[in-house]
Amino acid sequence: MRVRSLHRYPVKSMLGEVVTTLFVDERGADGDRRLALLDDETGRVASAKQPRLWRRLLQCQASGDTGRVRIQLPDGTSVAAGEPGIDDVLSRLLERSVHLVSQRPQGATLERPDPEKVLELGVDADFEAPVIEIAQATPGDSFTDLAPLHAITTATVEQVGAEALRYRPNVVIETPSGYPPYAENDWVGRDLAVGEARLRALKATTRCVVPTLEHGPLPRAQHALRTLVAENRVPAEGNLPCAGVYLEVLAEGTIRTGDPVTLY
Repeated sequence: MRVRSLHRYPVKSMLGEVVTTLFVDERGADGDRRLALLDDETGRVASAKQPRLWRRLLQCQASGDTGRVRIQLPDGTSVAAGEPGIDDVLSRLLERSVHLVSQRPQGATLERPDPEKVLELGVDADFEAPVIEIAQATPGDSFTDLAPLHAITTATVEQVGAEALRYRPNVVIETPSGYPPYAENDWVGRDLAVGEARLRALKATTRCVVPTLEHGPLPRAQHALRTLVAENRVPAEGNLPCAGVYLEVLAEGTIRTGDPVTLY
């Protein structure tokens, strides 16, 4: 196995960027999900997991290192993360008052509606959604959902027939011919050497509705979740549909495109 591609997402729930090197430590990938929007009404983190409110975030693209992040808007213009008036610009775009922050509030939460219910009722359906605390396994201030890193294999995304970026991984792992899809389920509890870093698989990644949504120019793709519902419900994760694996960093280091990946 080798690293096919590396990804970071400077602003939570916005499109990110492909990079050729990625430094990782216990806080996750350098520059990854270090910024997020907070809803001024509820104080919750804006996340496309609640598509009724926040799916337009996936029409914005963020790039750059921490302190130098730029956001490209759907009309092609761009703004710097620290630019005066950026909160007003993003609030108008989202039609909801928000402000951009670089530190995760203690006990930060977001709404995560049942993705299968969203598929059934539609992205604009207004129904009660569970509120969950994020980043409980990630030290520091980043806005990761659960764990510092997320990886997915080419075998899995090829089985689903969806673009890897829909699942917002940090590391896409190229697997050899004949490697089984959804093998990440069986990596839980095992270690991986990836470039200079040593990682440990924490849990299979339960999927929300985000992979099915429009991502920039990419259209909606309901099969990105429906295939998992049919093929890869994981008993250890409450029989929920999964794809990929969450990881913690045991030993920091730089990962590069093309690096070998060894599973122990």
